Amino acid sequence: MLRLEKLTKTYRTGDRALKEIDLEVGKGQVLALIGPSGAGKSTLIRCVNRLVQPTSGAVWLEDTDLTRLGSGALRRARREMGMIFQEYALVERLTVMENVLSGRLGYVGFWRSFLRWYPQSDIDAAFRLLDRVGLLHMADKRADELSGGQRQRVGICRALIQDPKLLLVDEPTASLDPKTSRQIMRLITELCRERRLAAIINIHDVALAQMFVPRVVGLRFGEIVYDGLPTGLTPGKLTDIYGEEDWEATIQKVEDEDVEEVEAAE
Repeated sequence: MLRLEKLTKTYRTGDRALKEIDLEVGKGQVLALIGPSGAGKSTLIRCVNRLVQPTSGAVWLEDTDLTRLGSGALRRARREMGMIFQEYALVERLTVMENVLSGRLGYVGFWRSFLRWYPQSDIDAAFRLLDRVGLLHMADKRADELSGGQRQRVGICRALIQDPKLLLVDEPTASLDPKTSRQIMRLITELCRERRLAAIINIHDVALAQMFVPRVVGLRFGEIVYDGLPTGLTPGKLTDIYGEEDWEATIQKVEDEDVEEVEAAE
């Protein structure tokens, strides 16, 4: 569904953020992208939808090479790629409903969205999404009245109302407390399963990645150094990705939290 071929990004300084990345993501597959700061995680996600222009290589979304598209074709292709941002990227003065409906901008055009002339089908879809994430009662609240977790849920709805084939998720829990972080990760992965959505989730918390995501890709210095199951992240593999640390403590934390999840469910 998504295929990266020799994807490379070199900045004007000469720094290579990505070094000939080869990666495939199948339909409905969710993967976590982990690695230290500066490993190239955010750059990779932004190269997929060309918020960052790759230096070389190809990004295939089904049968379309996104790196070769002109501006008009790229705008249309971006409809199929929902983006969820670390800092939410909401318009603070607009309501929750208006922020969600802004995800339809690529379909209704600037003036209709500016004048808030959305089709009833879009409005109905927005209500359904807000109900799904538990924010239906806040549809008329301004975005600046929301907590961080609520803002991220609005961002999720805005991405999903595009009806995308692929979700690109950039550090969705970086600004959230531990409990809310788990709720948001659980929500994202559940929605992906429900909608058969492929997703790449850039996340800095290894424990969260291991708890919720079935495939983990580790980056270091712009190269893939791990691609496999969460259970394969042994202390040695984590050292390959991040460097020396007491990784046994991280692995034990994940195991303890898994037990807590089971006990809570019972």
